[in-house]
Amino acid sequence: MNIKQIYDKGLAHGSYAIESDGQVALVDPGRDPQPYLDFAEAHNARIVAVFETHPHADFASSHLEFHQKHGATIYVNPEVGVSYPHQGVTDGDEIKIGRVVLRTLFTPGHSPDHNSYLLLDEAGHAHSVYTGDSLFVGDVGRPDLREGAGNIQVKREGLAKMMFHTLDVFKNLSDDVLVYPAHGAGSLCGKNMSTDTVSTIGREKSENWAFQVAKEADFVKALLEDQPFIPKYFTYDVDINRSGVPSFEESLEAVPRLTGEFHMDPTVLVIDTRPQALFKAGHMQRAINLQDGGKFETWLGSIVAPDEPFYLIAEDEEALDQVVSKTAKIGYEKLVKGGLVNNAGAQITKKVPLEALKANPQDFTIVDIRNSNEHTGEAVFSNAHNIPLPELRERLTEIPTNKPIIVHCAGGYRSAAGTSIVQSGLSNGTPVYDLGEAINQFI
Repeated sequence: MNIKQIYDKGLAHGSYAIESDGQVALVDPGRDPQPYLDFAEAHNARIVAVFETHPHADFASSHLEFHQKHGATIYVNPEVGVSYPHQGVTDGDEIKIGRVVLRTLFTPGHSPDHNSYLLLDEAGHAHSVYTGDSLFVGDVGRPDLREGAGNIQVKREGLAKMMFHTLDVFKNLSDDVLVYPAHGAGSLCGKNMSTDTVSTIGREKSENWAFQVAKEADFVKALLEDQPFIPKYFTYDVDINRSGVPSFEESLEAVPRLTGEFHMDPTVLVIDTRPQALFKAGHMQRAINLQDGGKFETWLGSIVAPDEPFYLIAEDEEALDQVVSKTAKIGYEKLVKGGLVNNAGAQITKKVPLEALKANPQDFTIVDIRNSNEHTGEAVFSNAHNIPLPELRERLTEIPTNKPIIVHCAGGYRSAAGTSIVQSGLSNGTPVYDLGEAINQFI
């Protein structure tokens, strides 16, 4: 038996490949099939099964591609209501892969149709449990994503109660059973995940906060508090994962590449992924600077709605290929009206007047684009307007324009995006500045 965790740092997503006797089962695979194909080839094995824990909200799964191209059977809870060929599995069902068995555990709470899968080794002993978004290292899945998405829609309070009772399923497992979750720190599918991506049932029983709360009412209250924002694309991804997405490579090839003479539709959003120094030196007037980085996919799906077409700009062809690939990981490649390499533009972003800000912050309109749960104390600036970045495009009219505007976040990445959003959305000529990393001089 061979097991590999395949971890996508950008999405903080853990998926799994399990090989036994020449057969491979995948659990919650991401959009790009190549890492799983490489694993199968390395073990001279064939991918025969894909186990989905639930319809994922934060990434597009490749389960349908593995069925169509490799003949893999897709196993999923029948209550998910999928439209692709599959075999429904419910609590207690067992599927043999080579000489090991995957036993279905019904573990609702993050979603009402959530399965986990317990791996029994060649000797029939419980080896590891693939917990999806039900149990994380140090946390449990958030219960507020299925109020308006999926085949079954349940209020967050109801899902939180389900999660409380799901913990009993895990409590009944042996302490030495390995815990393999679908996410780690940085994912928006929970609020308090560890940077560790593997644990044991025993460790979670003793260290995970969720196992320490004895009363259901107290657990529900604690679970519902301080959950992070919900990106715009989460409901969309739940739906596309219920139907399945097209082949990854074919989807990438279908994205138009714009070269030579072409006419850009002035009504279409422009996402400029170049480093902020290049963007600030010259960019298209209505462009948003969403730099390619560790969380590009999440911020793209938080700022851009799933029905909104956009252009992608990158620094060079290699960078363009990379951002198109990342766009496809959340199922947004169909929205890309065209990708292009561009290093010029008439619009510039002026250098922030730092000394003037330090001397007289009241002379500026200051926009704090951090999320609400990041405010653990007083605001950095007492006169700041707090509008989280995911809401900024929709709330531009709330920003006073009678003074120069300064945008800040916690470290600089988001403020580059926020500044460009404000700059592109204003038409009265009010100066807009990005405080960037200089925010550290005020904290």
